[in-house]
Amino acid sequence: MDQWRDRGVWRRGIVLAVIAALLGLLMLLHTQLPNKIGNLGSLTETFLPWLGLAVPVLFVLALVRRSATALVALLLPIVTWVNLFGGLLSDKTAKGGNFTVATHNVNAENPNPAATARAVAASGADVVALEELTNTSRYEKALEGTYKYHSVQGTVGIWSKYPLELVQPVDIQLGWVRALRATVRTPQGPVAVYVAHLPSVRVKFNAGFTAGQRDRSAEALGRAIAQEPEKRVVLLGDLNGTMNDRSLAPVTSQLRSAQGAAGDGFGFSWPASFPMARIDQIMVRGMDPVSAWTLPKTPSDHLPVAARVKL
Repeated sequence: MDQWRDRGVWRRGIVLAVIAALLGLLMLLHTQLPNKIGNLGSLTETFLPWLGLAVPVLFVLALVRRSATALVALLLPIVTWVNLFGGLLSDKTAKGGNFTVATHNVNAENPNPAATARAVAASGADVVALEELTNTSRYEKALEGTYKYHSVQGTVGIWSKYPLELVQPVDIQLGWVRALRATVRTPQGPVAVYVAHLPSVRVKFNAGFTAGQRDRSAEALGRAIAQEPEKRVVLLGDLNGTMNDRSLAPVTSQLRSAQGAAGDGFGFSWPASFPMARIDQIMVRGMDPVSAWTLPKTPSDHLPVAARVKL
């Protein structure tokens, strides 16, 4: 312990302390990062939880350097990370609920559509949303025994155990159909269900986080949801962005994340081989999420996700 009583412990590790402070400020002030330069803000927010991995590395280095200054500076990123994401670490799932939904980006090049469809249906969902559909007939055949009602609009589809009404495409400014809206007639009353697959984003060395088309589609989807007359709304789909991504605010500001409210952990869904972000979302309005979870891996590059709510 004598080595920690040396006054040098406060003079050593200044560089580590500065790095720790900058890390904490980055997490604390992430909303201030500009998006005008390569969508830097959205890129950071997409992988924001992973910045916490730098904390144990800096902690070990601070111990090796015997730097009290660096250890104190680490309090800022630790407290900030816990404040941002600590609530997601606890299991908030509960029993009950009377309406289960699931969504899955099945991947246009899926080698086994039938197995993928059956795996999602095994969740017991009352309503299933599928995105990036190509071999539509194979999905329809695999699900016809479980779901009496369904509709496919463009490359997105909805399958339901309850009657569907007012099914129509939603214009998200792409020039082709990648979103739909339907009224599901549940025993507890009507629920408006939106299924959406927002455009993909890319990380390019010379352009940063290229997400302009995704952002415009998010604004269009947000306008459609804002005009929805039904009180109870569910959004299912691949939004190609996380709940932290400010560019999805036109959508996320109106709805509640089922995973955030009633899930266990982060619920990362992409890429399926090593999930690093939750870009497949289930969000609701006018109902209470009871539980949310990630389903087992399918041949797709996304994991399917499900949630149960109380109507």
